[in-house]
Amino acid sequence: MTKNYFIIFVFLLTVQVIAQNPNLGTSGAQFLEIPVGARGAALGGAYIGLADDITAVFWNPAGVANIASNAAHFSYMRWFDMFDYNAVAVGFNVKDIGAFSVSAVVFSMDKTEITTELEPNGTGRYFDAMDLAIGITYSKFLTDKFAFGITAKYISQMIWNESAEGFAFDVGTQYRLDWQNITISMSMRNFGSDLQYLGEDLNVIYDKSTTLPKNRLTPASLETDSYPLPLVFQVGINLDLITSDVFSVRAEIDAVHPNDNRERLNIGSEISFFDRLYLRGGYRYNYDDEDLVFGAGASVPFKDTKVKFDYSYGLNNILPNVHRISVGVDF
Repeated sequence: MTKNYFIIFVFLLTVQVIAQNPNLGTSGAQFLEIPVGARGAALGGAYIGLADDITAVFWNPAGVANIASNAAHFSYMRWFDMFDYNAVAVGFNVKDIGAFSVSAVVFSMDKTEITTELEPNGTGRYFDAMDLAIGITYSKFLTDKFAFGITAKYISQMIWNESAEGFAFDVGTQYRLDWQNITISMSMRNFGSDLQYLGEDLNVIYDKSTTLPKNRLTPASLETDSYPLPLVFQVGINLDLITSDVFSVRAEIDAVHPNDNRERLNIGSEISFFDRLYLRGGYRYNYDDEDLVFGAGASVPFKDTKVKFDYSYGLNNILPNVHRISVGVDF
């Protein structure tokens, strides 16, 4: 009976992906949709159920409940050879209370010289841009099989002298079954208020009537349109395909419903050797550019501390391929 439920669930996920979303390209703060961490990225984003360490803060806050004591994570990538993407998270588990964590994502670019029509070779002035998300997460096992988590995030975007800021929430669950260690998961990310750019460069002097040479000029400000955050609803299921003392194989399939694009499907698998070395691969269906992702990882114990190294390589059809590196510590 459990196997039949699994087949029906996968079928429903596949059918959901076929539908189209009419709101293509209608949200901002797109840095929030970039996969964080080499392990989750190497699995093609099929990770909300497999996320069982501190990296879960970026995918499914319910997974943070799996932290045994203390944990930290850092990841970096050079996004399309143009932008720097850094992520960091620190968490700890308090017995009988739950797990807590603090995380931050910084998406930035190098300073670029400003040019104009009259000065195409540069004005000697420079601008830059940076996106920031800071989150606080709480997660707990409500039963021995069901975990719940929530993240409150502060989000900021800055372009030169203009900035926009707001708040959002991530909510997630994980429910584990006995058969083949099946985990059914749900994650809703970036539920929050709209953002709107404000700044000194929007200040102007307004002339009410150009026909009156002596009328008083009025200080005014240009108003930018507000824009929603990229709300993402993701459901998935994962299970152990092979388990042995030498190696094991786990796989996951997720259906992704964004508010600003087509429905998508993430498929990923992880092979573990002696629970020390890992090979990973993933496929991202219905995405504009990146589809295949590969990666590897290693877990090295040092007394009571475990250090994890992860790497992923994403293949893009048009844009430059993406390398990700991550380091995690459980202590």
